[in-house]
Parts: sequence; structure tokens; C-alpha cells
Amino acid sequence: MKPNMMMRHFYFLLLICILLFQCSSPLKKYELTAIRWEKDIQEFEKLDTTEKYLENAILFTGSSSIRLWKTIEKDMAPYPVIQRGFGGSTMSDVAYYIKRIVYPHQFRAVVVFVANDISGKITDKTPEEVLNLFTYIHRTIRNKFPGKPIYFIEITPTNSRWTEWPKIQKVNDMAKQFCQSRPNTYFIETASLYLGPDGKPNASLFAEDQLHQNWEGYKIWTKAIKDKLDATLK
Repeated sequence: MKPNMMMRHFYFLLLICILLFQCSSPLKKYELTAIRWEKDIQEFEKLDTTEKYLENAILFTGSSSIRLWKTIEKDMAPYPVIQRGFGGSTMSDVAYYIKRIVYPHQFRAVVVFVANDISGKITDKTPEEVLNLFTYIHRTIRNKFPGKPIYFIEITPTNSRWTEWPKIQKVNDMAKQFCQSRPNTYFIETASLYLGPDGKPNASLFAEDQLHQNWEGYKIWTKAIKDKLDATLK
């Protein structure tokens, strides 16, 4: 092989290696924080072997607001559901496990809600990082289920994180634009429904921690989500 040809092959292989690294690296830096949820994911995998889920179910995944939704099956009826919320997970946690959460199932649509990436801590992500992770989740689901609808529930304004609301709102705005730019991808607007006349979060819709919804808050969520599903799935 001629030297010039060898160099071309070398640079081609180098480019492939770089691209592969870039494709696999977005989650590498989150691995140490994500593995704390390994037991929760293993519990989901046990359920996958013991429970029978309908192929037209709506798969809900994300953080504690999904996990704590005790009446989700009743509230979402007649839509059957697969509930896969875990702990106080972040978007990087969901991204890290998304294949193990979603790939074992047949379903009608996926609904994602994650609200812990921006909370006023030193470890907070930037809005751009959060969007990139949602983009990864979206792409990963699309790789196996190209035609399935994907929904992003708007991050809820809360009194406990009100100082961070401008950044959180930026995530919501960017996620909405992303959803509008992709086929079969929908943004479920909810934030305004949780604000009182003074423009601040309505405390009566939240638990004592002013972070998690109470049952009155879940009623609002239920209607907003079902209205969107009704409008886009039927």
C-alpha cells in the first residue's frame, strides 16, 4: 500500500474512533452518580419478567413525581400504563438507564418527566446540558422505536426551587422548541397551571416540602397529560 493511501486509512480510522468516542462519552462522566439507582433498575427488570404489560400502554419514566404517583393507573384510565419513575433521578440518570427502562417493552408512547437537574446545588447542570441529555434520551428511544410518540412534561415551578426558576424555565423553553422541531414529539405544558394570582407557585398544590405535588397537584397533572394524549394519539 502506498504511503499516502496508508495515511488516508489512518486518518479515516482515527476519525471513526473520535466519532465513536463522542457518541459514547456523553454519559461517561455521569456514571458514578447514576449507578446509585442500579437496584431500582434491577427491580424494574424483575417486574419486566413477572408482570404482563399491554402493548398499547403509556410508559412513564423520570424522577420522583412519576414514582410517587400512587394513583397513576386509575388517573390515566382508560390508558394502561407502565410506571418507571425512580428516586430523585436526574436527566443524566434517566439517560444512563434509558435502554434498560424502555427497550424491554412494547408500548404506545413514552412520557418523560425529570425535574432535579437544576435545584440550587453546586452540582447543577446548565440548561444546555439538560437539553442535550433529553436529546440523547429521545434519540435512544427513536433508534429502536422510530415511530412511537415521545412526550416531555414541562418542569413544574415550585416554591422550594423558585430562585432557580429562570434557569428551569430556560430548560422548558428549549425542550419545547426541540419537541416542536421533531415529528411525533410533544411538549406537555403545565407550568402556568401551578402558579397563583401573584405569579408564584400555588402552595396549596404541593406537599409540605413545597417540592412534590400533593393529590390536588396530581389532578392538574392528570388532566393536562390526558388532554395532550387525547389530542395527539386519537
